[in-house]
Amino acid sequence: MTDPAFQTPLHTALNPPLKVLYLSQEAALIRRQLAGEALTREQVGPLRDDVSTDEITPVHILSHYDDTLGDFAHTGLRCEGANPIARRALRQAGFQVLVAGRRYGKGSSREHSPTAEKLAGVQLVIAESIERIYRQNADNIGLFTSTNFGLLERIERGEAITQADLLQDREPLAASILSAGGLLLWGQRFLGGREPLLANAGPQTLFEKILQRHRLPAPHTPAHAQAGSGLFVRADWRFIHEYYTGMADTLLRGAFGQQFTLQRPEQIVVFEDHTSYVEESPAHVRGGLVANMHAMSQAQRAFAARHGLRMHRTLTDAEVRLDDGSNVAGISHAMVAEHYALPGQVVVGTDSHTPHSGALGCVAFGVGTTDMANAFVTGAVRVTQPECVRVELQGHMHPGVTAKDLMLHLLAMPFIRDGEGVGKVFEFTGEGMAHLSTDERATLTNMCAELGGLTGIVAPDAETVRFLKERRGVDFALEAWMHSDADAHYAHRIALNLNDLSPMVARPGDPGRGLALADLQERVRIDIAYGGSCTAGKREDFDHYHAVLSWGLKHGLKLAPGVQVFLQYGTTAVRDYCIARGYDHTFAALGVRMLQPSCGACANCGPGSSTDADQVTVSAINRNFPGRSGPGQVWLASPPTVMASALAGELLSFEGLQQRWTAALRSQ
Repeated sequence: MTDPAFQTPLHTALNPPLKVLYLSQEAALIRRQLAGEALTREQVGPLRDDVSTDEITPVHILSHYDDTLGDFAHTGLRCEGANPIARRALRQAGFQVLVAGRRYGKGSSREHSPTAEKLAGVQLVIAESIERIYRQNADNIGLFTSTNFGLLERIERGEAITQADLLQDREPLAASILSAGGLLLWGQRFLGGREPLLANAGPQTLFEKILQRHRLPAPHTPAHAQAGSGLFVRADWRFIHEYYTGMADTLLRGAFGQQFTLQRPEQIVVFEDHTSYVEESPAHVRGGLVANMHAMSQAQRAFAARHGLRMHRTLTDAEVRLDDGSNVAGISHAMVAEHYALPGQVVVGTDSHTPHSGALGCVAFGVGTTDMANAFVTGAVRVTQPECVRVELQGHMHPGVTAKDLMLHLLAMPFIRDGEGVGKVFEFTGEGMAHLSTDERATLTNMCAELGGLTGIVAPDAETVRFLKERRGVDFALEAWMHSDADAHYAHRIALNLNDLSPMVARPGDPGRGLALADLQERVRIDIAYGGSCTAGKREDFDHYHAVLSWGLKHGLKLAPGVQVFLQYGTTAVRDYCIARGYDHTFAALGVRMLQPSCGACANCGPGSSTDADQVTVSAINRNFPGRSGPGQVWLASPPTVMASALAGELLSFEGLQQRWTAALRSQ
């Protein structure tokens, strides 16, 4: 790849006339603008909130990481059930400015999204609020972003927008990186040979303590960080998967030539976790992208071999039959928690669900491709000092209620729906945490990506020590500093009584559209039930799947007519655990399709994805943005609710299924 989208120096100004595309909630208004009609802010009405990176660059086109990517910008955008932006439409229309509502760029960490926008000619994105990873990715490639709607008035008046205008509200590090033309050029100049700082800043949260212990000195970073300060930290673990490795290699070759050295390669891990079932992925088969995906995987394997990096490959069903049992594989962030991360460490990965490992008491967060490429060659990772939110849990969840229900409840709270969690750290604490296993804690920290947060964290305790010993054979000794100080500062506090929670679902379109299942007025039939993903492919999740299905089998129930059921392991260790406990016999007896560890349908790249817009899926995955798991409608739910719904043929909790069966028995 040549580097027009990545290394272009910052323009001194955006000069008029500038064409503005307002991302309206109405598909017709977007089409009118694409056709050449200039509309004002008032004419477009309400702006689209929650524009996800799945919509900016749908997952099935991520095998493109060259100039072609610009053809696909916003082709997944969904408004009123339609996709108003066709392939090449944004590029051909010549818009320099995009305008949207709250929480722009939410979801996946894919740097493909701002890259596609920039390659399509976009120079500035203005939104009411902007998600952390998206904005940092945009900074790293020189795409301007702003939350200042006053710029629109100046653009409409035909004024030039200067570099100073665009950087006015940005912290010094971001401004410096933008001015340099991107992170790789900046990092090459300033980040060599840095050692962590040792300064202490008084009362701190656990997150702040860990970050402080890993901070690196660098220009435009303050000696004493405050919220909003740009920093660099040394990561204990850096990991990447196949959607990003080819792009990272291309970036590095473009910046440094064919020969470059990776810093501390023994702390870099490469995962193949998105492409195991690509031949059965409706989106990739339909788009003729299977060969591209294989080429992408091969590029990663070549990169790992060239630099001597450890690599984990997922296996297809056919490959598993030939495996001698030595292959250890799975979804990247689940594997990191199972094999690498330890309390007090910093872990970064090219996936928004990297916070999974925060359940172990480490700082784990997702980054984009340029951030990871820079981290490969400098050992330094860019982060903006966040504010912390304390989530205090009291009580004990009722049987059949899980951490997934807790997260769907949090996601539906106005504080989160209004974007107040964007970029923040969520610390889960309180006496209620003592009742949650590490698997359940991982669901909480994993889904901080959906909250809009940088990460989630749980202070390590006796449960953490137990997990590390039993799952990994690690004898870990907790250190006295591994907790938040009593007088540490929190930007916000949320108190929840776990006794008050009940099974939840989230309506199609966004994880924040949650409601208690008992409050659902309509009956929702389903066509597909899917359990798996990093969020719901752990041992305890499979305990729930099995508990519901074994109860159903014992009471003479079968899968509802016409319902397809898929269960996908998160890691090979989870698969082996289920087989050892005999779960596979129950699953087979009911006709469940079992899938080897992979991201699969969660990322629209495997069996379990819908193939028709009329299909309805109930899924235990973490997000249900438009197009995320196919063209159909995806309801989010907990593992027990997903399996109970599979037996009922409609959305139903396990408790509701048991009550229905009891009532039917009495009526006979």
